[in-house]
Amino acid sequence: MTLEWEQVIVHSTDPVALGQWWAEALGWVVVYSSDEEFEIRPEPDRLPGLDFVRLDESKKVKSRLHLDFRPDDQDAEVARLEAHGAKRVDIGQGDQSWVVLADPEGNEFCVLGQRRQ
Repeated sequence: MTLEWEQVIVHSTDPVALGQWWAEALGWVVVYSSDEEFEIRPEPDRLPGLDFVRLDESKKVKSRLHLDFRPDDQDAEVARLEAHGAKRVDIGQGDQSWVVLADPEGNEFCVLGQRRQ
């Protein structure tokens, strides 16, 4: 049996707005859009993607799954994402080498530090 990782589903009260936010933040392309669903990928035929699907219930607790990103320059990337509307959040991480941010609907994600060699 073979499995291919297609996408990560992100529940959203406004999938178009949140999906567009992430497309701009990541520089990804939109591959599908409707009022109920908004899918983006790194390139049209490249997987996995992120699929934002309407759920008329707002986020209430810390996410059980989140995305980690490793940039070339953590400080510059955090500043860019904050300027784009991300907010720093404290989920109990303490003093770490990564920065925890949240998108406009409160979904946490991490911007990691430089990889140790």
